[in-house]
Amino acid sequence: MSLRIGIDVGSTHTDAVIVDKDNRLIAATKVVTSPDVTSGVLEALTKIVKESGVDPSEVAAAMFGTTHCLNAILQRKDLARVAVIRIGLPATAAVEPMVDWPPDLRRAVGDLKFLVEGGHEYTGEEISPLNEARLREICREVKGKVEAVAITSVFSPVNPDHEVRAAEIVREELGEIPVTMSSEISTLGLLERENSAILNAAVTFVANRAIQAFLEAMRSLGLEKAKLYLTQNDGTVMEAKHAAKYPIFTVATGATNSLRGAQMLTGIKDAIVVDVGGCTTNVGMLVKGFPRESTIHVEIGGVRTNFRMPDIFSIGIAGGSIVRVDDGRVCVGPESVGHELVKCGLAWGGNVVTATDVALALGVMSIEDPNCKPELARRQLDPELARKAYEIIVEGVEYAIDRVKTRPEPMPVILVGGGSLMLPTRLRGASKVIRPEHAQSANAIGAATAKTGAQIDKAYSLEHLSREKALEDAKISAVAKAVEAGADPNTVEIVEIEEIAMPYLPGNAVRIRVKAVGEIKL
Repeated sequence: MSLRIGIDVGSTHTDAVIVDKDNRLIAATKVVTSPDVTSGVLEALTKIVKESGVDPSEVAAAMFGTTHCLNAILQRKDLARVAVIRIGLPATAAVEPMVDWPPDLRRAVGDLKFLVEGGHEYTGEEISPLNEARLREICREVKGKVEAVAITSVFSPVNPDHEVRAAEIVREELGEIPVTMSSEISTLGLLERENSAILNAAVTFVANRAIQAFLEAMRSLGLEKAKLYLTQNDGTVMEAKHAAKYPIFTVATGATNSLRGAQMLTGIKDAIVVDVGGCTTNVGMLVKGFPRESTIHVEIGGVRTNFRMPDIFSIGIAGGSIVRVDDGRVCVGPESVGHELVKCGLAWGGNVVTATDVALALGVMSIEDPNCKPELARRQLDPELARKAYEIIVEGVEYAIDRVKTRPEPMPVILVGGGSLMLPTRLRGASKVIRPEHAQSANAIGAATAKTGAQIDKAYSLEHLSREKALEDAKISAVAKAVEAGADPNTVEIVEIEEIAMPYLPGNAVRIRVKAVGEIKL
């Protein structure tokens, strides 16, 4: 068993690949992304297995990058009703949970929130004892009304004891209900951490249904011996059982899969990656082989969160972007024909001018599709319009490259995605432009070749322990989490350590972030 399958869901297409133990591409395919996501994923899985002719018994793992959880949050559909419990009284009462949530999303998750005595100081010392009696009252009040519970305690990333005890009580009172503890999801910042925990609890059912559908499809194709993994926002993967517990870590995997795929295809660990799809172009940076993470709060469905997310800049210019003239001004995007490019585009006999038609008409790209007739685009497009539209496309990408750069010097730029063929091999801000072989399958290749990882982000008081002991504790915790996520203990290594002083807190406080990564344990 040496083969791995990678599947990634894009807004336009769902890609699937098979790679061998040396990460060499064996087969690749593409299907149209379905509205329900699941059927498109299953179609891609079925197609890659049958068309490749590989022996299913040789497949050791299948890695899925899915948008199920993100779609559920954005569409306010299929979300679990959540009991939100904040441990922090007598402090934290000034701002109630979900206070800044969009009203429709708050209603979708139940809008049931409770505050309980307890919590800790940043040093780990108790603010007040946990009110266990009140917790049991809350459980009796919500029994039969909720499908999941989200628990947040003040400074729980420093001391999670009250969250752990509260979770025990919830399970004693409500049985095996999904329980999310904020200390396992996010870092410092009470409201953002609480929001992240609530969203995680809300999508547990969606994630579990998707996982069961994937497993059933794998069994039907003879892949029952293969392990199932889901890709994470940071470019690593986690076992299905781990993903079922922490599904929020899968909401932004499309861009990270493409970045990791770009790294695997080129071997370059520090570069800017431009992923051109059908509706959007996503630009991010590889740092030591992994996507650079955002340092600011990220909104998901109108909710501020602070769990790890990739630092991605997106523009509404891509292969299917519609080109039009408004009041004499040429515009490209953000509207797109998406996967209907092969029906609506000029080069396919349609009547919509797209960015791909512009590139075909100018002769800067070619497409291996017998139904694609570039002469149709050339015949109908005014040369000046095509030239101006192409300038806008290139300038938009160059602007995005400049936005993600952290220093003025030119950097290597890797082009991936199906729409990357329309971009030139010289771009402002790039020391060199690389479009690797199999660039159109980079997202699925990134999923198939991903490693398993985990990150610890904690605050320590150096008045209570030494810096060395704080670092060692963070490293041990990160390694343990990586192993829990499915990493082979013998291969786990620390790939990132960051120390940040916290002068706004009393005492000698420091925030330590540690990332550990290892090969998947097959």
